[in-house]
Amino acid sequence: MQASELTAGQGAYRHDRDRLAVAVQEAGAVAFALFGGPLRTWTKGTGDSPVTEADIAANDLLHKHLQRDGDGWLSEESENDPARLEAERVWVVDPIDGTRAFMAGREDWTISAALVVAGRPVAAALYAPVTRELFLATAGGGATRNGEVIGVTNGGLNGARIGGPKRVLDRMVAAGAGVAPMPRIHSLALRLARVADGSLDAAMAGGNGHDWDLAAADLLVHEAGGVMTALDGRTLIYNRPEPVHGVLIAAGRERHAALVDLVRAQTSEPG
Repeated sequence: MQASELTAGQGAYRHDRDRLAVAVQEAGAVAFALFGGPLRTWTKGTGDSPVTEADIAANDLLHKHLQRDGDGWLSEESENDPARLEAERVWVVDPIDGTRAFMAGREDWTISAALVVAGRPVAAALYAPVTRELFLATAGGGATRNGEVIGVTNGGLNGARIGGPKRVLDRMVAAGAGVAPMPRIHSLALRLARVADGSLDAAMAGGNGHDWDLAAADLLVHEAGGVMTALDGRTLIYNRPEPVHGVLIAAGRERHAALVDLVRAQTSEPG
C-alpha cells in the first residue's frame, strides 16, 4: 500500500470513528434515561441471556446512525443477516455490554461499536454512560479516553493487576504466579479497555466471547500499544459465519507473552 493510500484510509476511518463517537454517546443517553428505573425485560430464545427495553432502544439508535446501503450489520440484539459476510464494511455493535450490570444498577456497562473491514476493526468507540468515559480508536491512529491519549502498561507478571474469570485467577494465585486479581468488571469490552488505559495490566476472557463484545476493545488495546489474541497467539478475525471466540488475553507485549505461557501451562495440567 502506498503511503498516500494509507493516509487516505486513516482519514476515512477518522470520519467513521467520529460517527461512532456520536452514535455510542446518543445510544448511551437513551439507555441511561432508563437506568435505575422499572424495565421491561425478557430472555433470548431458550437461553438465560437477559434483554431489556434499553438494549433494544440503544440498538435501534445505533442502527439508525451507522447503517448505510451496502454496509453489513452484526449486533447482539439484531437478527443475524448472512449478507454481512459479503459486505466490505461491517458495523459490529453491542447496544449494552453488561446488561446484567445495567439491570443491577452497577456502573460497569457500556455501549460498544466498531467498524470492521477485511476481518479487523478499523474504527472503534466504547462509551460508559455512568462514568462518562468515551474511548475512541482508529487503525494506525492511536487510542484515547475522553480525548487524552492512552497506553498499556509494561512489565512482567509479578504484581500485575489482572481482570478475568475468578476460577482462572484463583488458579494463578494458587500456583504462585504473583499476580494481583482485580474485582470483576461485568462488561467484557470495558474490562479489555481498562488494559488499554492502563487501569489493568492484563485482562482475560474465559471463552464464548462474541464479535460484538470484542471488536471495539480489540482495536483500543492494539492502538494503545498492547496485544490481544487467542490463547494460540493468533490475532482475532471478525465477521466470520460463527462470530464466537475462545479464551483471550490482552496485555502489553512482554506481559502478554508471559501470561499466554502461564495459561497454556495451567490448561495442559491434569485436573
